[in-house]
Amino acid sequence: MNGVEGARPGARTAAWGVAAVLLLIAAAMAVPALTGWKVHVSLPPLHAEWMPRLGPGTPLAVLLGAAGVVWGPRLAASARWGRLVLLSFAASALWMFALATVDGLDGIGTILDHRYEYLGTAREVDDFGATLREYVERIPFAHEDNWPVHIAGHPPAALLFFVVLVRLGLGSALGAGFAVLLVGATTVMAVLITLRALGAERLARGVAPLLVFTPSAIWVAVSGDGMFAAVAAWGICALALATRSRGVRQVGWSIGAGLLLGYCVMLSYGLPLLGILAVAVLIAGRCWTPLPIAAAAALCVVGAFALNGFAWWEAFPVLQQRYWDGVASRRPPGYWTWGNLAAFGISAGPAIGASLAAVVAWVIARLRARRGADAGWTPQATVLILCAAAWLMVLAADLSNMSRAEVERIWLPFVPWATIGLALFGASTRRTLLGGQIVFAILAQSLLATGW
Repeated sequence: MNGVEGARPGARTAAWGVAAVLLLIAAAMAVPALTGWKVHVSLPPLHAEWMPRLGPGTPLAVLLGAAGVVWGPRLAASARWGRLVLLSFAASALWMFALATVDGLDGIGTILDHRYEYLGTAREVDDFGATLREYVERIPFAHEDNWPVHIAGHPPAALLFFVVLVRLGLGSALGAGFAVLLVGATTVMAVLITLRALGAERLARGVAPLLVFTPSAIWVAVSGDGMFAAVAAWGICALALATRSRGVRQVGWSIGAGLLLGYCVMLSYGLPLLGILAVAVLIAGRCWTPLPIAAAAALCVVGAFALNGFAWWEAFPVLQQRYWDGVASRRPPGYWTWGNLAAFGISAGPAIGASLAAVVAWVIARLRARRGADAGWTPQATVLILCAAAWLMVLAADLSNMSRAEVERIWLPFVPWATIGLALFGASTRRTLLGGQIVFAILAQSLLATGW
């Protein structure tokens, strides 16, 4: 690839990338087993158990996967845009449902009802203002009435989402599970609209089946982090639309982007990393006007929580201390620095290695060409810069040392943006990668009880 332009990466590049991820996954599984290294998860590098099984959702997953390979690329290329976006949402929701119901309907909501999760506490909250005021003091494990693990480990907007579900009558495990699944399924819509807004509709169509039939659907369907991924994607989408608008519409989209991305900051301590992706969107959109408006709106969200009793900057060091006092101290960094990447490879699927290979090839080509941004701008460059931003977020999250294990769900907001790099490959290569992703997802869900 030359500058910001160039030919498609070839099938050999994709093969090398996939092989590297598979080798990393194999090493992450084999090293603790062969050496007795205690890394403190049940089935390294995942929080999972070995549990081969078939269930009600298995035939549906197989049929959907086969249909996705046979008809998915053709539909994505020929359907009207609005229909494609809606079909992608429907297919994503159905794919998540099929994988989750390998364990029957219990696979939809049972995990959300675990004592470590948000739902049980959400049912008990009758005054969210009071909850905010006592939130920080109840984070330490030493507190006699400390929060459950996931509530202590996240800012209160995550709990608020489930409180709202309870108030809406969706407080059962199954009701909340379906709500999370449907919200998570909208992620693909937001990513596709973002790419189109930035002038990469053809590439969006090419990658749509890979965004739908992702192995990460296993975790998106059953974890709060799947909802985080959707909120993040819509925030980025609004920012992309702001770069293509003018006047009042631009202000509106910028405010919407800031509110959603600010809410992401209050969902997870790791999601300020979305700033990297936001900057990439502004670069790709070649418009910086939305930045101050979106930043001000995001600060308003954070400030509103602070005025009501929860200051993010006060809570984060308290959370860090609880993390280091707890499981993090027993999970060796010598393993998890690379074991995390293997877990991400399982969640995103081995094809994610091809995405990284394409980005690396692009960077090398730019360095060799010694040409700047004035060489022109193409849809391929847009996809590459967004994908590169996704990999930078993964790298920053890994080096932060605040996620030792469990990143198969924690890093879900990064998965779709890393996946879009697969749009750069030819149609035949994409179809092969799609088939591999589908088989990998069905095998992972059928062999492992993931626990999220």
